[in-house]
Amino acid sequence: MTLTEIQAVISEWMKQFDKLKKKYKWIQIFENKGKMMGCSNSHPHCQIYACSFLPTEAIKEDTHQLEYYNKKGTSLLLDYAKVELKKKVRVVAENEFWLVLVPYWALWPFELLVLPKHAVQRLSDLSQEQQQSLASIMKCYLTKYDNLFKTSFPYSMGWHGAPSGEDCGKDFPHWQLHAHYYPPLLRSATIKKHLVGFEMFASGVRDITPEKAASMLCACSDVHYKKIECCPVNKKDSLLVQ
Repeated sequence: MTLTEIQAVISEWMKQFDKLKKKYKWIQIFENKGKMMGCSNSHPHCQIYACSFLPTEAIKEDTHQLEYYNKKGTSLLLDYAKVELKKKVRVVAENEFWLVLVPYWALWPFELLVLPKHAVQRLSDLSQEQQQSLASIMKCYLTKYDNLFKTSFPYSMGWHGAPSGEDCGKDFPHWQLHAHYYPPLLRSATIKKHLVGFEMFASGVRDITPEKAASMLCACSDVHYKKIECCPVNKKDSLLVQ
């Protein structure tokens, strides 16, 4: 997708959020990509569930962000972003407005957390500059995903932000907008991580470290592998591609 096409998707996310936010307390924008993630429709698409209540994951994030804010007076995720930017070992991509990293708590091998670098509570709060910057960095890390195993990388992703509905006019300084990406691939385009056995009944276990996952993604080009393969450098390369 071009940057213009990606910006159109972001614009539609915001449009739908604005349409629903006054009525519904939680608006879950998400995408399941690829058959491996149970996507039955092959064409690219996102979905939205609008709830009159806070779902389980939203309650957990609200609780822990509020506890941190009451204790420290600052945003948990913004403070975490500063730590990761200082260490630089789990950062996959960044630009003026956004940070993309493999969080230290990641369960999925190539899980990503997408964070604004500045305080943003809801998707509808993004400025035009932040939207354009988001489109640019999305193209970067999603291309790296595809390049990692030379495949259309499957994943489930979703946006989390401050509650809306009757609370849409309230200030939630403890909340920081962010997106989660949960891709199932483990070591190749066909090997999937399964949450079974010990992980299902006791605790999640990582197959590779967050630092290793980040380094592998960072090493991937931000030029899509199909474009590279379709543009051989010389005749010898052309024969190899054919």
